[in-house]
Amino acid sequence: MQTQKLRIALVAGGVSGERQVSLNGAVGVEKSLNAEKFSVSRYDPATDLARLAADAPDIDFAFILLHGLYGEDGTMQGFLDLLKVPYQGSGVLGSAVAMDKNLAKELYRLHDLPVADWVIVEKGNTINSAELVERFGLPVVIKPVREGSSLGLTLAQSEEQMVDGIEKALVHDSIIMVEKYVKGRELTVGVLGNSELEPLPVIEIVPGEEFAFFDYDAKYKPGASEEICPAKISEAITRQVQEYAIIAHKALRLNGYSRTDMMLAEDESVYLLETNTIPGMTETSLMPQAAAAYGLPFPQFLERLIELGMEGRALK
Repeated sequence: MQTQKLRIALVAGGVSGERQVSLNGAVGVEKSLNAEKFSVSRYDPATDLARLAADAPDIDFAFILLHGLYGEDGTMQGFLDLLKVPYQGSGVLGSAVAMDKNLAKELYRLHDLPVADWVIVEKGNTINSAELVERFGLPVVIKPVREGSSLGLTLAQSEEQMVDGIEKALVHDSIIMVEKYVKGRELTVGVLGNSELEPLPVIEIVPGEEFAFFDYDAKYKPGASEEICPAKISEAITRQVQEYAIIAHKALRLNGYSRTDMMLAEDESVYLLETNTIPGMTETSLMPQAAAAYGLPFPQFLERLIELGMEGRALK
């Protein structure tokens, strides 16, 4: 007797600056979900919210593949909660907290996790660029507080570039962050689980020579960056950054899975950058790579996220 297929709403697209990244991911996810187990329907929040609401009684599970605002920040999670449709990953609270880089860093610090010094600049504020240079030195990192995929991010090498970078970031968000630059190696660590958390193998990200840092193009242009999994770091550093990823996951009240980005400075001190609640989900994205190294090929990794999502919503 054949078991009934689980009816999946694949939610992708949306209206953020990461719309195309979301749509690209959805193609691979739909292809990789076992057709014998899952019946998949696509919904784009830019056009299909009413249809999603109407179809909700016939949906068993929503797989959210949205990145950035109105998808990764708790809005879609709240919408699905109202519709009583379970989904993978974190709920409203964790999604909103992790999306706000300033609040996330405050919580990291409260949990004794190391972060680089930073200040917040709001639209309309007077900017004293000389004071910022005196405080942080150069180069300095400037980024919107509530954006993903390094949209609006600048690594400013001069005071003039800092002023331009602040203006650029304020196009993406009314609140931006000026952060001390940490020179070193970029690492990222995935975490998987609900009540029992398991860290995935650590990945080192090495942007190509034409990129000063892991910006939008370095992330998504084919061949632009090298990703080393597992990272060639000591066992002690591996354990440390995996522990930090688990602490960050708990501190931000996350569920199911997350991926925390960090910098390993030249003196081997570690600084947390941010935590992603809906990491990239193509087969070659960072967290799926780590899951594969852990022993979960992409189709099995997707099924594990669905299982954790069903379990997590049932625990409410």
